[in-house]
Amino acid sequence: MIWFLLAPFLLIASLAQAQDPDPRLIRAADEVALAYVVTGDSEVDAASEAGLRGLSQVLTDRTTVEPGEPIGINLDQDDLSLLTFLYWPVTEDQPQPSPLAYVRMNHFLRSGGMILFDTRDGDIAGLGGPEGAGALRRLAAPLDIPALAPIPGDHVLTRSFYLLQDFPGRYYGRDVWAEAPPAGAEASEGVPFRILNDGVSPVIIGGNSWAEAWAIGENGLPLFTVGSGLDGERQREMAYRFGVNLIMYVLTGNYKSDQVHVPALLERLRSEEVMQ
Repeated sequence: MIWFLLAPFLLIASLAQAQDPDPRLIRAADEVALAYVVTGDSEVDAASEAGLRGLSQVLTDRTTVEPGEPIGINLDQDDLSLLTFLYWPVTEDQPQPSPLAYVRMNHFLRSGGMILFDTRDGDIAGLGGPEGAGALRRLAAPLDIPALAPIPGDHVLTRSFYLLQDFPGRYYGRDVWAEAPPAGAEASEGVPFRILNDGVSPVIIGGNSWAEAWAIGENGLPLFTVGSGLDGERQREMAYRFGVNLIMYVLTGNYKSDQVHVPALLERLRSEEVMQ
């Protein structure tokens, strides 16, 4: 009850802070910089920064998106309204954000932003899904998260840039979760994919330790091992491809999902012209 009474006042305070945004956040918005949650664990935070730097370099090399330097976000202090993507590595000892931080995060999610929760436990057998990590349940509980489901094979994330069947990071083979498709969603005749959502899923949850797979040092070389030999390098490449698909999905929404309907529409027009 206290939470609901305080929420309007916290939102007003949050909006008041947003009127004088941090120059770092303005820079991040101008440069489409990728952002990560600062956890307080120096090794995890360094891996997040290096991971987003590596992914930013791949995006610059392969797409028209050229992100600036990654930015670390303090959830208790920073306004999120200028951001679109937030990588959140989950740690057991991470302190709970303040009520005001959750007001800002819920506004961020409702406004089209996305949080990628990475529990980084994909190498531990027996865990899986958004309920698998106690720290995740604790940190995400105050967020307005919709019903989730493992990402199906016809989700737009599988084709927003690269064609993918899995979403590996440093680990692989575990389900990755997103907003559940609407009940009864079916592909239209002549269209290979369903329209699963009208917009971007506000959260993606997995445990594949993506930042470590993406991470590069100042010399541009990988900082963490991924698998072994050629198979490991192939897995790192697929991790980068997932990252590219993810960011393109965040920035373009269901553009690719809508685009697959174009051939069906053209075929229908050709048929109608023949009939005339």
